[in-house]
Amino acid sequence: MTKNKTQNRLEILAPAGSMESVLAAVRTGADAVYLGAGQFNARQNAKNFDADALSEAVAYCHGRDAKVYLTLNTLVGDQELAAAMRTAFLACDLSIDGVIVQDLGLASLIHKKAPSLPLHGSTQMSVSSLDGLRTLKELGFCRAVLPRELSREELSYLAKHSPIELEVFVHGALCMSVSGQCYLSAMLGSRSGNRGLCAQPCRLPFQAEDGTGHVLSLKDLSLIDALPELERMGIASAKIEGRMKRPEYVAAAVRACRASLSQGEVPPEWKQDLQSVFSRSGFTDGYYENRRGREMLGVRGKEDVTAAKEVLSSLEALFAKETPKVPVTLHLSVKGGQPVSLTIRDEKGNQITEYAPPPQPVQIRPLSRERCEEQLRKTGGTPFFVKDVTLSLEEGMTLPVSAINGLRREGLQKLLEARAERNPIPYEKSGFPEETPKRKPECPGLVASFSSLEQLPDQETISRLQGAFVPFELPKEQLIAAAQSFKAAGVPLGVRIPRPFGFYPKEKKERLLAAAKEAGISFVLAENLGDIKAGRDAGFSVAGGPFLNLFNSKAVEKACELGCKFTVLSPELTLSQAKAVTAGIPTGIFAYGRLPLMLMRNCPASGRCGACKKDTSLVDRKGVRFPVRCAGGGFGELYNSVPTFLADRLSECTGVSFLYLSFFEESKQEVSELIDKYQTGSGTPQKGTFTRGFAYRGVE
Repeated sequence: MTKNKTQNRLEILAPAGSMESVLAAVRTGADAVYLGAGQFNARQNAKNFDADALSEAVAYCHGRDAKVYLTLNTLVGDQELAAAMRTAFLACDLSIDGVIVQDLGLASLIHKKAPSLPLHGSTQMSVSSLDGLRTLKELGFCRAVLPRELSREELSYLAKHSPIELEVFVHGALCMSVSGQCYLSAMLGSRSGNRGLCAQPCRLPFQAEDGTGHVLSLKDLSLIDALPELERMGIASAKIEGRMKRPEYVAAAVRACRASLSQGEVPPEWKQDLQSVFSRSGFTDGYYENRRGREMLGVRGKEDVTAAKEVLSSLEALFAKETPKVPVTLHLSVKGGQPVSLTIRDEKGNQITEYAPPPQPVQIRPLSRERCEEQLRKTGGTPFFVKDVTLSLEEGMTLPVSAINGLRREGLQKLLEARAERNPIPYEKSGFPEETPKRKPECPGLVASFSSLEQLPDQETISRLQGAFVPFELPKEQLIAAAQSFKAAGVPLGVRIPRPFGFYPKEKKERLLAAAKEAGISFVLAENLGDIKAGRDAGFSVAGGPFLNLFNSKAVEKACELGCKFTVLSPELTLSQAKAVTAGIPTGIFAYGRLPLMLMRNCPASGRCGACKKDTSLVDRKGVRFPVRCAGGGFGELYNSVPTFLADRLSECTGVSFLYLSFFEESKQEVSELIDKYQTGSGTPQKGTFTRGFAYRGVE
């Protein structure tokens, strides 16, 4: 499926955590719903749908011209791929209109086994660049769900040049972190947002150094007023967040979206209903106007809960009854000596004809055209409305009204069933699960990532490394000096592409890549699908970083096909899971360093990038301090309070190719000592000063 450049109609896409929400969405005017089934969706605590309920939901929606997209948008382990694929095959059997996928390995399997099943790239894939969209196209995706952090100008540019459809969040929860780049819930409580179980610790008190509290909790996003503009841009779908929210919320949001598109504005009282049913101290337009600041912060208070109770009953009335939205044409034939027939057609070409016994001739009060049409137009309680009625009516005939009504009822019911009839998507179940290339266990080497050149150890220590990376945005002369130093030690040196690189302007990307090339750098570390392509197209060899979130063997295999020479696996894998990943390229684990817990476009320390001009920190309700550091390009990173440390567990790390050491604020001497510890397996830090990360406890 390719993007239709001539399509201008903006799809209103509503969340559905239950069948009640499906009814609320469709009856208030949604063009499509997205929902979850089983365990592989990003809202596992929603009611979600079993196979029977999913079948019912699809039939209901398709009968009423609404599409259904299934969320399979979590990371999937090797042992879970078979179950995830069974869910994808179920989607094919039920004629689902598309699946929303985050995991690279799962996406590759779906595209291979069911190439006709439309693939939508989840916002959890963190695709924010044209390179990323082109990569998704190459991988078989037909739509991308863009990050919420993009501005109007950035959205417009992507919409103009994208080879696939684009979907944009227009209402609902707004996270401080870029989607797919948050590990806060996983680190603090083992409940991973990438696995569909985020506990939202960001909504708890986190205090900046100036005393401002709740600095990781943003107001809910609302871009409903911008829907006409998004439609003009060429955005394909306007997405409402909220599969955990009640049907009344869904109805209020869909109604407001429909009004914005059809009327150009939303009535003030409808906006108030929308804020009352759920908000966090009101709404924000997020990053759409390229604004950032503390005015975006918000928490849900008691007054917000009270307001919701006051509007629920009135909002429930919005979807209490069927909404006639499907046009039909009817033709009634009443002729003497022939069965009465009623033919009903819809705009998709479906046709149903119902018959009744022949009419009777009468002298008094024969059947009139007005009476026939009046009865035929009574479609209340159904999703149909009559666009046109034609009659072939012989004069002097009579027919009971009950017969006309019966023909209409039976015909419309059969038409509804015909519209909901499945058209299964073909798939190949044989040959699955597939074998992946086996890799012999080996003693891991060391790959280091440095934050500054001041951290670089002496040549002897450098020579113990298999490879190393330095920041991408170092001055050219520093890159040249670093490249020469590592070359003398016989160790490959690359640059680490910043995590927000996908948001950079095209000209800045090209300038930075060219400078690295001129400095003699031949390797880049990519943390995003788009960055793999950008590095590859610029003539670099590419390594995959930990924030690609490669969680299974198929994902690594696909990263290899895209050009990665080696890769760091997802930091959320346990040691045993990481060692079970088999692939044709070397794979490593995040073995040392402060794990970045959030990538943020809104600085929690000051509210505006550059205002503090220094590294800072946040403090949680328990007094634990979390460093904050600028990530470049107007983005910040929130780091874990303590580093991951596995040097004393080297005997348990065999079976991976290398250990990835990420140096944050360590001195040159500390770096040398740590490299020595990871070679010798000696030394355990003092209790309370380190974590094992996810190496043993994993994530839910």
